[in-house]
Amino acid sequence: MKQFLFAVILVVESSFASAFFLPMDHSQKEHLRAYGVVYRSLARGDKAEILLNYRGGSFLISATPENQAELIQKGIVFERVDNSFRGLIEKEMDGKNQSILTLENAPAIAVYQPGGTDPWDDAVVLVLEYAEIPFERVYDPAILKGELSRYDWLHLHHEDFTGQFGKFYGFADQLQWYQQRRLMLESVAAEQGFQRVADLKLAVVQKIRSFTEEGGFLFAMCSATDTIDIALAAASTDIVPSEIDHTPVDPSFASRLNFSHTFAFENFEVYTDPHLYEFSSIDVNPRAEGLLQSDDYFQLFTFHAKTDPVLSLLTQNHVKEISGFLGQTTAFHRKYIKSGIIVLAETPGTDRVRYLAGSLGKGFFSFYSGHDPEDYQHLVGDSPVNMAEHASSPGYRLILNNIFLPSVKKKEKKT
Repeated sequence: MKQFLFAVILVVESSFASAFFLPMDHSQKEHLRAYGVVYRSLARGDKAEILLNYRGGSFLISATPENQAELIQKGIVFERVDNSFRGLIEKEMDGKNQSILTLENAPAIAVYQPGGTDPWDDAVVLVLEYAEIPFERVYDPAILKGELSRYDWLHLHHEDFTGQFGKFYGFADQLQWYQQRRLMLESVAAEQGFQRVADLKLAVVQKIRSFTEEGGFLFAMCSATDTIDIALAAASTDIVPSEIDHTPVDPSFASRLNFSHTFAFENFEVYTDPHLYEFSSIDVNPRAEGLLQSDDYFQLFTFHAKTDPVLSLLTQNHVKEISGFLGQTTAFHRKYIKSGIIVLAETPGTDRVRYLAGSLGKGFFSFYSGHDPEDYQHLVGDSPVNMAEHASSPGYRLILNNIFLPSVKKKEKKT
């Protein structure tokens, strides 16, 4: 873990003769669209920096006509400053838990999502589209062909990598959307030469793991966070009930789980009852544990901006306490998190972890629990949130912080 985190060396240099300063504290009215302007500025080859722990993680970008036109059009609060302003910021940061982090490029972004329309929304897609940050959709056939090598950053959302069709069997087996999704996945599996959807998904998660090991950045939300590890742990056994794949569960599956290749979790219990809408003991079940919306919140950790810039980047925000939200995976029980994994946000006084990160090989991953930061209990078939009503959502900001991980200017320490 630390090998990656501490390989980042901050380079503070005189980057701008003239710049636009984008405050990201409460004075900003369009936090989410500000990320989009920074991304597109990088895509044009302009310079950009994020001021860690300074006014909510503010940005400095090149003072170009294109950037100015966009900032005005999007209603983003900004100020034109000269290089002396940056020097004053550097002096102000001296001796404080603040620093300047250079962003070098606009990463190529992929979103794991099947074609057609899902009966639920993807919060990352919603916020990327609102911020006008370009991305491409990839799914199982493309991943098996090795196309992840084209991308820097991969997002996984409401996906069941165990091959159990989301564990909706108990209440949705006769519903049209469930049957259509099941047929689609069975068809993809057959076309790719697999007898079971579980075998297809295992091959896919192994490709995703290799993508990360080789230097990719992985971000996951909701059920993708735990089902990817469940699939990896169950690689040599069968945890899928016969109602789903017409083959029985391995009676000795529990003893055959192998946690050595999982991303973040270990020693968890897998639930094989097809009528139970829960994959494993990793997840905090809100009903079973009496979680109430009025008590559901989590707090971000503050990291050292000079020595842990990557972790600091992931938690930049204009608030430190964020309202919780449910998902098929609502939160992670701390006792199942591997040692070496960094907790980024938790609910104080509980074992509920909401946001975590770790490194794998040359790459990096972060998992964010819950389905949609601005829809407390998003049900199948519900309409998507109106993003214009949440232009400064702190929950969505955590998603967008992640897209700049591949942009961080870094150099390897000499050994």
